[in-house]
Amino acid sequence: MKYDAIIIGSGQAGNPLARALADYGWTVALVEKAHLGGTCINTGCTPTKTMVHRAQVMHYARNAARWGVRASDVSVDLATVVAQKNKMVQEGRDGNQRGIDARPNLHLYWGKARFTAPHQILVTDRSGSLQTLESEHIFINTGARPSVPPVPGLETVGYLTNETIMDLTEVPESLVILGGGYIGLEFGQMFARFGSRITIIQRNRQIVPREDPEIATELQKALEAEGIRFLLSARTTHAEKTDGGVAVTIEQAGSVSTITGSHLLVATGRRPNTEDLALDKAGIDLNQDGSIEVNGKLGTNVPGIWAVGDVKGGPAFTHISYNDYQIVYANLCEGRDLTIDKRIVPYCVFTDPQLGGVGLTEKEARAQGYKLKIGKAPMSYVARARERDETAGLMKLVVDASNDRILGASILGVEGGEVVHILYTVMLADQPYTLLKGAGAIFIHPTLAEGLFFLMGDVKPVQESEQKIA
Repeated sequence: MKYDAIIIGSGQAGNPLARALADYGWTVALVEKAHLGGTCINTGCTPTKTMVHRAQVMHYARNAARWGVRASDVSVDLATVVAQKNKMVQEGRDGNQRGIDARPNLHLYWGKARFTAPHQILVTDRSGSLQTLESEHIFINTGARPSVPPVPGLETVGYLTNETIMDLTEVPESLVILGGGYIGLEFGQMFARFGSRITIIQRNRQIVPREDPEIATELQKALEAEGIRFLLSARTTHAEKTDGGVAVTIEQAGSVSTITGSHLLVATGRRPNTEDLALDKAGIDLNQDGSIEVNGKLGTNVPGIWAVGDVKGGPAFTHISYNDYQIVYANLCEGRDLTIDKRIVPYCVFTDPQLGGVGLTEKEARAQGYKLKIGKAPMSYVARARERDETAGLMKLVVDASNDRILGASILGVEGGEVVHILYTVMLADQPYTLLKGAGAIFIHPTLAEGLFFLMGDVKPVQESEQKIA
């Protein structure tokens, strides 16, 4: 079968691209081996944020006395939470299916795809039947999966991943988490609020290693205040089953210790789904981490083949995948000349407080040689946060001292993911940070966004002696 386009994988780049190309008049083949919607709908944003919200409700209910509200006998019905999560996931899948069914020139193939030539793939469906598809335009959107470290004994203990842990219908008594990155922290706080004892083992000297140290420290303090235990600069050397669950051996500061728990979550990163595609048959180049190498327009080294979403490496966020689709479609069908070069990336870690970020951190900006202005303000300055009695967090702004343009920002605080969009908009408009400063900028009182007033007021040049990377 020949098509104008073949899309392998139905994630948050592949699905909208398939629909848009079909609406453009192309015949499109969409190949999916598991479920429509990719990571976001099935094991990422939709299910996790549904459960994070329920955990926040649990947190408010259990701590209601803090706000002068009487509540008693608070408990979580995890099976109901999981059922609600599953309902949200199914609604997402069904919505994608309706979008496909509405387009007669968009054909869905359920099965695994492997290249047999640069512009030819072989699809093996669930019954084992084979179908050969050909196209001059092929888009790879196969995403990523949990990366499991080579820890001796780990394969024998029945560990959980970010995908399987959401199917638990009983709250773990004690949960040990390998990894202090975004995924480990979100699940750690979620299950701490549901009632688990949480220990997070992190090999780096700080959690969320990409972030600036003071941001990571403030987030760790907030999580520790909820009873989460952190073991930093800790190397996991062994794992084994016990009568009560699992035991993990770690080396930390020259000493060896054993951490026990009823359950173990492995949250040590993700790896691209490229091994089963037979990319060598198409001559497609890979990066060292197994992701597909692309140029600024998301094209591979093989003309007529693109990679979009997590499979190409780089920031692994749903909104980046969707933007990949936008760029590819605009260039192919609208005659645009868009690239991902110098793309400004906003993101959010959905802990509480949220960590909303955009652009460069201070240490990244220093590494690139910028002379900087830095602004910082604690969330305790913000009236709305004080009124809510939710003052944990810190706001930080990184500015190019040569032109007052914002290079990046971190908003660790209540609804930090919402507030950071204001700074992202200023960056998109290529305006100086001073646009939000002075008599011309009015912030509604009392709002969380009003905190930017204090943040802008603190911006000052970094001394020459401090410009070098520590």
